[in-house]
Amino acid sequence: MAISLWKAMNGERAVVLLFVFRVLSSLPLSLLPHALSLSLLSLFSLFVEIRADNSLALFKTRPGASSGIMLGAVTLPTVMLSKLIQLSRAFSLQRIEIGELEHMTMQFWATSACCCGVLIFLSMVMWCAANNKNTHFSCRVWDAKFSLSCVVLYSVVCCISLATISHTGFNTALKLLWLLCHGFAAVKLIQHILNMFPYCASIGEALLVTSGLVLYFGDMLACTISKVCRLFISPELVSIRYGIKRSEIGIIIQGLLLGLIIFSALFKFIIRLCEHFWGADNSESRQNKEIERSLIFFASLGFIMIVVAPSWMMIILDFDVHPVLWIFQFVFSEPVKRLSLCIYWVGLIFASVLRFYNISKNSKIERILLRKYYHLLAVLMFLPALIYQPKFLDLAFGAALAVFLVLEIIRIWRIWPLGKVVHQFMSAFTDHRDSDLLIVSHFSLLLGCALPIWMSCGFNDRPLTPFAGILSLGIGDTMASMVGHKYGVLRWSKTGKKTVEGTAAGITSVLAACSVLLPLLASTGYLLTQHWFPLLVAVTTSGLLEAYTTQLDNAFIPLVFYSLLCL
Repeated sequence: MAISLWKAMNGERAVVLLFVFRVLSSLPLSLLPHALSLSLLSLFSLFVEIRADNSLALFKTRPGASSGIMLGAVTLPTVMLSKLIQLSRAFSLQRIEIGELEHMTMQFWATSACCCGVLIFLSMVMWCAANNKNTHFSCRVWDAKFSLSCVVLYSVVCCISLATISHTGFNTALKLLWLLCHGFAAVKLIQHILNMFPYCASIGEALLVTSGLVLYFGDMLACTISKVCRLFISPELVSIRYGIKRSEIGIIIQGLLLGLIIFSALFKFIIRLCEHFWGADNSESRQNKEIERSLIFFASLGFIMIVVAPSWMMIILDFDVHPVLWIFQFVFSEPVKRLSLCIYWVGLIFASVLRFYNISKNSKIERILLRKYYHLLAVLMFLPALIYQPKFLDLAFGAALAVFLVLEIIRIWRIWPLGKVVHQFMSAFTDHRDSDLLIVSHFSLLLGCALPIWMSCGFNDRPLTPFAGILSLGIGDTMASMVGHKYGVLRWSKTGKKTVEGTAAGITSVLAACSVLLPLLASTGYLLTQHWFPLLVAVTTSGLLEAYTTQLDNAFIPLVFYSLLCL
């Protein structure tokens, strides 16, 4: 077994193991069950990935990418565990309440359950495929025993950990049921993603998206259930409490995303209903249908985002005023700074998009290099705002994500009159990781910069964690690509394009940026608790991951870098 694992080891798997080991080595003894569960998850995912090397044809994955199962399975649980380590430090200093620590513990187990459920599903698919091919019986039995052992041990550790934060056995059973629902939902969702968007993502990328969506919307569902129980059942009969106090901006972002999910389902239902009653097609009736479809689209969108989503925020999450009114009050509480920042962003976006769009249509510059200019644009846009207006940047990221989602829905469904225009414009900035069916690069860049900032809200004793996405993508990834393309000679692998020179340039540039950023943060009032050796390990590990991975680096590298900076 050990020999076969050693032979199957490659650069990406080695870096992922280094990443997991670095986090595990920083764990306090109180989180020992979490360390054991992450170790089991890493081992199980490595085993599944090795078995999947010869079974990728079973799944409609993105051409040219490895399965990425191990990276996709351990990334979010490790991020949650790093955040749990950070909150444990805060709790020992009496900076947070025990409820916040317990909430993050549930988040860790929820992400782990999602990933474990998908790994079990992948194992079963490959085991059934092996049975159909009549492979060696003893090999199939050994695979089944190993998978079952990992799952059983993981379940035992999970039960022990949940029992320590639960007041009664019934409470523990409810939490286990909730985690089981997460695992089942993740399995159904990843099947849906791979079938609806074939050849658009690797298994690891789909797993990262799946676990993130199930965790985020599961949190919304739990809040809703908790509130409904308290509204309709006497407080003496129910003691359901869930979650922690959320910021107003966090509530608004959750409401926006929930509204878009409800809108997509509602619009699809309405269109199917209308198509049932619409008559035969001709050129004139087809054009009228397009206009009617567009009117239904925008009317439904407006109703959901102005009425339904705000109602949910105000009733379930106890938002005091209508969110639109709150946004206006927030922006105009510091009108000069925030409106000036908006003007700066609009001018920068307009000038850059116009310039790069013309270059992309007429120039022979490689598309991957052209896209790195947008990474630099992200640095120019987000870095000043993060230092001087971090709360306003949180809100702006949420608004930008909502706009991107609406534009992508318009593009995919070809909503008149913007559908074709948006499709032509977005196609000018695609690369091999995008397709006509789904364009993800702009989402991954935005979320890669936004997620570390959003996750750093609340207690944060590591001042560089909010900058993880901007540093790793805007500076490190950009310098690695440009230097590697122009000066790179020594390649990390015979088949890959990444060079040693590019990776060294990326690591050096991030360290240089940190050396400038830390004194600047100190001058604005941050308490510096970031030590240089852990920072060097974090930058080097994320740089090596960028060099070796064939996954969507905009999605994984910021999360890995953020996780290591939390330690």
